[in-house]
Amino acid sequence: MTAAQEDLVRATPSSEFITVEPPRVEDGAALWRIARDSEVLDLNSSYSYLLWCRDFSATSLVARAPDGEPIAFVTGYARPDRPTTLVVWQIAVDDEFRGRGLAGVLLDALTAKVTGDRGISEVETTITPDNTASDRLFTAYAQRHGARVEREVLFDDTLFPDEPQPPSPAGQAGQAPGQPTGAHQPEVLYRIGPLGH
Repeated sequence: MTAAQEDLVRATPSSEFITVEPPRVEDGAALWRIARDSEVLDLNSSYSYLLWCRDFSATSLVARAPDGEPIAFVTGYARPDRPTTLVVWQIAVDDEFRGRGLAGVLLDALTAKVTGDRGISEVETTITPDNTASDRLFTAYAQRHGARVEREVLFDDTLFPDEPQPPSPAGQAGQAPGQPTGAHQPEVLYRIGPLGH
Protein backbone atom coordinates (compact mmCIF):
# COMPACT_ATOMS: atom_id res chain seq x y z
CA MET A 1 0.00 0.00 0.00
CA THR A 2 1.31 3.44 -0.88
CA ALA A 3 1.64 6.26 1.66
CA ALA A 4 -1.36 8.00 0.06
CA GLN A 5 -3.48 4.86 0.46
CA GLU A 6 -2.40 4.49 4.10
CA ASP A 7 -3.41 8.11 4.75
CA LEU A 8 -6.82 7.46 3.18
CA VAL A 9 -7.34 4.31 5.22
CA ARG A 10 -6.46 6.13 8.47
CA ALA A 11 -8.76 9.03 7.58
CA THR A 12 -11.86 6.95 6.86
CA PRO A 13 -14.60 6.54 9.44
CA SER A 14 -14.81 2.85 8.44
CA SER A 15 -12.31 1.45 10.91
CA GLU A 16 -13.73 -2.08 10.52
CA PHE A 17 -11.32 -2.87 7.69
CA ILE A 18 -7.60 -3.08 8.03
CA THR A 19 -6.19 -3.18 4.52
CA VAL A 20 -6.75 -1.79 1.07
CA GLU A 21 -4.75 -3.66 -1.54
CA PRO A 22 -4.86 -5.11 -5.05
CA PRO A 23 -7.11 -8.16 -5.36
CA ARG A 24 -5.78 -11.71 -5.52
CA VAL A 25 -7.27 -14.47 -7.68
CA GLU A 26 -8.68 -16.05 -4.52
CA ASP A 27 -10.81 -12.90 -4.05
CA GLY A 28 -12.78 -13.46 -7.26
CA ALA A 29 -15.63 -15.38 -5.62
CA ALA A 30 -16.05 -12.72 -2.91
CA LEU A 31 -16.09 -9.92 -5.50
CA TRP A 32 -18.74 -11.82 -7.47
CA ARG A 33 -20.85 -12.22 -4.30
CA ILE A 34 -20.53 -8.53 -3.35
CA ALA A 35 -21.53 -7.51 -6.90
CA ARG A 36 -24.47 -9.95 -6.88
CA ASP A 37 -25.68 -8.76 -3.50
CA SER A 38 -25.49 -5.10 -4.52
CA GLU A 39 -28.64 -5.65 -6.63
CA VAL A 40 -27.55 -2.64 -8.69
CA LEU A 41 -24.48 -3.74 -10.66
CA ASP A 42 -24.64 -5.82 -13.80
CA LEU A 43 -23.47 -9.19 -12.54
CA ASN A 44 -20.73 -10.74 -14.64
CA SER A 45 -19.88 -14.44 -14.60
CA SER A 46 -17.86 -15.70 -11.64
CA TYR A 47 -15.15 -16.58 -14.16
CA SER A 48 -14.83 -12.92 -15.19
CA TYR A 49 -14.17 -11.85 -11.58
CA LEU A 50 -11.40 -14.43 -11.32
CA LEU A 51 -9.85 -13.11 -14.54
CA TRP A 52 -10.28 -9.54 -13.33
CA CYS A 53 -8.37 -10.33 -10.13
CA ARG A 54 -5.58 -11.91 -12.16
CA ASP A 55 -5.31 -9.59 -15.17
CA PHE A 56 -6.36 -6.18 -13.81
CA SER A 57 -5.15 -6.28 -10.21
CA ALA A 58 -2.80 -3.33 -10.86
CA THR A 59 -5.82 -1.11 -11.56
CA SER A 60 -8.20 -2.55 -8.95
CA LEU A 61 -8.40 -2.62 -5.14
CA VAL A 62 -10.18 -4.51 -2.38
CA ALA A 63 -10.86 -3.46 1.19
CA ARG A 64 -10.53 -6.26 3.72
CA ALA A 65 -12.14 -6.80 7.11
CA PRO A 66 -9.85 -7.72 10.01
CA ASP A 67 -10.36 -11.41 9.15
CA GLY A 68 -8.94 -10.78 5.66
CA GLU A 69 -12.22 -11.22 3.80
CA PRO A 70 -13.00 -8.67 1.05
CA ILE A 71 -15.78 -6.30 2.06
CA ALA A 72 -15.59 -3.89 -0.87
CA PHE A 73 -13.88 -3.54 -4.22
CA VAL A 74 -13.24 -1.25 -7.13
CA THR A 75 -12.19 -2.62 -10.51
CA GLY A 76 -10.77 -0.63 -13.39
CA TYR A 77 -8.44 -0.63 -16.36
CA ALA A 78 -6.45 1.84 -18.43
CA ARG A 79 -8.15 2.40 -21.79
CA PRO A 80 -5.97 0.93 -24.53
CA ASP A 81 -6.60 3.86 -26.88
CA ARG A 82 -6.28 6.47 -24.08
CA PRO A 83 -3.72 5.07 -21.63
CA THR A 84 -3.95 8.09 -19.31
CA THR A 85 -7.65 7.33 -18.73
CA LEU A 86 -8.73 4.95 -15.96
CA VAL A 87 -12.08 3.29 -16.64
CA VAL A 88 -13.75 2.34 -13.37
CA TRP A 89 -15.66 -0.83 -14.23
CA GLN A 90 -17.38 -1.64 -10.95
CA ILE A 91 -17.35 -0.45 -7.37
CA ALA A 92 -19.32 -2.17 -4.62
CA VAL A 93 -19.44 -2.44 -0.85
CA ASP A 94 -20.79 -5.38 1.14
CA ASP A 95 -24.20 -4.51 2.57
CA GLU A 96 -22.98 -4.60 6.18
CA PHE A 97 -20.38 -1.89 5.46
CA ARG A 98 -22.40 0.50 3.28
CA GLY A 99 -23.02 4.11 4.22
CA ARG A 100 -19.60 4.64 5.80
CA GLY A 101 -17.72 6.27 2.92
CA LEU A 102 -15.82 3.14 1.95
CA ALA A 103 -16.60 3.42 -1.79
CA GLY A 104 -15.14 6.93 -1.82
CA VAL A 105 -12.05 5.76 0.07
CA LEU A 106 -11.48 2.99 -2.49
CA LEU A 107 -11.98 5.33 -5.43
CA ASP A 108 -9.57 7.88 -3.95
CA ALA A 109 -7.01 5.19 -3.12
CA LEU A 110 -7.18 3.64 -6.57
CA THR A 111 -6.77 6.92 -8.40
CA ALA A 112 -3.94 7.97 -6.06
CA LYS A 113 -2.20 4.72 -6.95
CA VAL A 114 -2.69 4.85 -10.71
CA THR A 115 -1.93 8.56 -11.12
CA GLY A 116 1.46 7.87 -9.55
CA ASP A 117 2.12 4.46 -11.12
CA ARG A 118 0.67 5.02 -14.59
CA GLY A 119 0.27 8.74 -15.15
CA ILE A 120 -3.54 8.54 -15.19
CA SER A 121 -5.06 12.01 -15.54
CA GLU A 122 -8.72 11.21 -16.19
CA VAL A 123 -11.39 8.82 -14.88
CA GLU A 124 -14.28 7.43 -16.87
CA THR A 125 -17.18 5.32 -15.72
CA THR A 126 -20.69 4.62 -16.92
CA ILE A 127 -23.78 4.92 -14.75
CA THR A 128 -27.41 4.11 -15.50
CA PRO A 129 -29.88 6.94 -14.84
CA ASP A 130 -31.49 5.09 -11.92
CA ASN A 131 -28.21 4.57 -10.02
CA THR A 132 -28.29 7.68 -7.83
CA ALA A 133 -25.73 6.28 -5.37
CA SER A 134 -23.07 6.02 -8.11
CA ASP A 135 -23.98 9.45 -9.45
CA ARG A 136 -23.44 10.93 -5.97
CA LEU A 137 -20.20 8.95 -5.49
CA PHE A 138 -18.57 10.12 -8.72
CA THR A 139 -19.89 13.68 -8.50
CA ALA A 140 -18.47 13.98 -4.96
CA TYR A 141 -15.20 12.42 -6.16
CA ALA A 142 -14.87 15.08 -8.87
CA GLN A 143 -15.58 17.83 -6.33
CA ARG A 144 -12.95 16.49 -3.91
CA HIS A 145 -10.39 16.51 -6.71
CA GLY A 146 -11.37 19.85 -8.24
CA ALA A 147 -12.11 18.11 -11.55
CA ARG A 148 -14.79 18.67 -14.15
CA VAL A 149 -17.50 16.10 -14.88
CA GLU A 150 -18.76 15.71 -18.44
CA ARG A 151 -21.75 13.45 -19.04
CA GLU A 152 -23.06 11.94 -22.27
CA VAL A 153 -24.90 8.78 -23.24
CA LEU A 154 -22.28 6.24 -24.26
CA PHE A 155 -24.52 3.25 -24.92
CA ASP A 156 -28.17 3.90 -25.68
CA ASP A 157 -30.64 1.35 -24.32
CA THR A 158 -31.38 0.14 -27.88
CA LEU A 159 -27.83 -1.29 -28.12
CA PHE A 160 -28.40 -3.84 -25.37
CA PRO A 161 -29.79 -7.25 -26.29
CA ASP A 162 -31.81 -7.52 -23.07
CA GLU A 163 -35.39 -8.51 -23.86
CA PRO A 164 -38.05 -6.32 -22.27
CA GLN A 165 -40.56 -8.35 -20.29
CA PRO A 166 -44.27 -7.55 -19.96
CA PRO A 167 -45.05 -4.70 -17.56
CA SER A 168 -45.31 -5.65 -13.91
CA PRO A 169 -48.49 -4.44 -12.18
CA ALA A 170 -46.62 -3.68 -8.95
CA GLY A 171 -43.36 -2.59 -10.57
CA GLN A 172 -39.89 -3.72 -9.53
CA ALA A 173 -37.41 -1.98 -7.26
CA GLY A 174 -36.66 1.43 -8.73
CA GLN A 175 -39.30 1.05 -11.44
CA ALA A 176 -42.76 2.49 -11.80
CA PRO A 177 -45.73 0.10 -12.12
CA GLY A 178 -46.68 -0.60 -15.73
CA GLN A 179 -43.15 -0.15 -17.15
CA PRO A 180 -41.57 -3.04 -19.04
CA THR A 181 -39.05 -4.99 -16.98
CA GLY A 182 -35.72 -6.49 -17.95
CA ALA A 183 -34.59 -3.93 -20.54
CA HIS A 184 -31.18 -2.40 -19.90
CA GLN A 185 -31.13 1.34 -19.26
CA PRO A 186 -28.73 3.57 -21.18
CA GLU A 187 -25.20 3.79 -19.84
CA VAL A 188 -24.19 7.42 -19.29
CA LEU A 189 -20.47 8.12 -19.59
CA TYR A 190 -18.98 10.25 -16.81
CA ARG A 191 -15.62 11.73 -17.81
CA ILE A 192 -13.83 13.26 -14.81
CA GLY A 193 -10.65 15.26 -15.10
CA PRO A 194 -8.10 16.50 -15.20
CA LEU A 195 -6.83 14.83 -12.04
CA GLY A 196 -3.79 15.85 -10.08
CA HIS A 197 -5.20 18.63 -7.91
